[in-house]
Amino acid sequence: MAKASLLKTALIYDFDGTLARGNMQEVTFIPSVGMGIGDFWGEADRLTRQADGDNILMYMQLMLHRARENGTPITKKDLREHGQDVKLFDGLKSDLTGRGWFERMDAFGARYGLEIEHYIVSAGLEEMIDGCPIRDAFRHVFASKFVYDEAGTAIWPAVGVNYTTKTQYLFRINKGVLNHWEHDKINRFIPDEDRPVPFERMIFLGDGDTDVPTMKMMHTKGGFSIAVYDPRNSERDQQKIYGLISEDRVNFVAAADYREGSPLDLIVKGLIGRIAVNEGRMPADS
Repeated sequence: MAKASLLKTALIYDFDGTLARGNMQEVTFIPSVGMGIGDFWGEADRLTRQADGDNILMYMQLMLHRARENGTPITKKDLREHGQDVKLFDGLKSDLTGRGWFERMDAFGARYGLEIEHYIVSAGLEEMIDGCPIRDAFRHVFASKFVYDEAGTAIWPAVGVNYTTKTQYLFRINKGVLNHWEHDKINRFIPDEDRPVPFERMIFLGDGDTDVPTMKMMHTKGGFSIAVYDPRNSERDQQKIYGLISEDRVNFVAAADYREGSPLDLIVKGLIGRIAVNEGRMPADS
């Protein structure tokens, strides 16, 4: 009897607050242009209201403006270097045995006949994510990014991913469209059985208000959503996340602790097992 092929299953992550503490721009970029963190985001909010604009595009425009004023125009290389310093949550990077979160989930999925693919859908910057230590774990990154001139200097936002546009990228993963520009295939009817990754084989991990539309859509489409929180946050912040369960917007809540045996580790493994059972797959060692 021929061996059954592995079924593609997607683990989809927000970045800031989900895989890393805080916002990626805050670690080294904002200080490099001579601004305090609060001042930068306050100015971005002021400009957004003044222009009646999109907050993501306006913070990106402010990055360009402040960098030029500071005499240090932004390049892709600079942003990748800033991304090297993001503060990742525990358990994500490979340990001395070569097994971090991604390797463990891949191996666990394979036991159940599932091919785990990891994706990012983030309002943060693709260029910074490209520089972070875990970039190679992801099949594709959907995030905000700049367009560059011939000299390699960022000149304008090319893509702004905000809290509502995030939902479109679930459909792109669902239909196997791994770019921002191709719309024909997204709008074309494709039978569910011909889609590379059905919603029922998706798990989304996000944090806070900006991920609520994505988590809610995942929840209603038959996939699974997990709200994570920084364990260092206040109890009030944690209770706000727990409220998403009572509002039926998310399936689970857990601390952003990616170490083996953590509640989040057990929840995701449990969901992978549930997906496998729903697909009629049993673990290889059963």
